[in-house]
Amino acid sequence: MQQIDEHKNLKWIYDTKNVDFHELSNLYKIAPLGDKKAEDLKVVFSNSLYKCFVYAEEKLIGVGRALADGVDCSYICDVAIHPRYQGQGIGKSIVGKLVEFSNGYNKIILYSYPGKEDFYRKLGFAKMNTAMAIFKNQEQAFEWQLLQKVI
Repeated sequence: MQQIDEHKNLKWIYDTKNVDFHELSNLYKIAPLGDKKAEDLKVVFSNSLYKCFVYAEEKLIGVGRALADGVDCSYICDVAIHPRYQGQGIGKSIVGKLVEFSNGYNKIILYSYPGKEDFYRKLGFAKMNTAMAIFKNQEQAFEWQLLQKVI
């Protein structure tokens, strides 16, 4: 499924049929949202109910996905925008589309890196008091301030 955004000449794709996962991996590196392997991205996006890929002149410039169970919970994550296209409302539009896809769910949860809270707050998200996590690399998560040490 695809849609052309005439206003910005962007092409929106909502499936993984023609995605170049190496290009996607590179987008995460330069966004910068870390080093994510192409083969891992293929798995996580294929297993996500909702996804958005945004292209400008056939170049991948924005992405986001949501894991969703169909009724109760939709979890938005991995929103990334190419640095040259940041600040143009593309991230806001991607999150908006994923929220639209998740309309009617009991809860929509969003994971973000520190420092992006105000951006997501403006989109209607509120900080959770009870969210907790276990990361594969727990020490790195503390170092990046993704987790808080409780004393």
